[in-house]
Amino acid sequence: MSIVELNQENFQGAVEQMDQPLIIDFWAPWCGPCRNFAPVFEALASQHPDVTFAKVNTEEQQELATALRIRSIPTLMVFRENVLLFSQAGALSASQLEELLTQVKAVDMEQVHAEIASQDSEAPQGNSQG
Repeated sequence: MSIVELNQENFQGAVEQMDQPLIIDFWAPWCGPCRNFAPVFEALASQHPDVTFAKVNTEEQQELATALRIRSIPTLMVFRENVLLFSQAGALSASQLEELLTQVKAVDMEQVHAEIASQDSEAPQGNSQG
């Protein structure tokens, strides 16, 4: 499977897709650890057609990187059904990335959505006293 290039225009649509997990590598051309991680990311992309692999070039997409509070690169983010499940700076080894994908695929998203809904309903809605 090919790796999708994300930018400010197509990022939200990619995150909102409901059919499969999305793993994003935030990188820059001048970043040595990013260049070392790229072959690992690409190899796993070809082994997991049920996951969307994407990259964001933080040099070209500075506004997007700032909005997502990307402070160091590489940074990986994993979304599933419009929910951020994982965010971490630093490159992973092939085995660590494989384990992460296994865990993400195993997440019970029905339960996650129920927990989010529960938290939203318990959140204070402002002071109702007059």
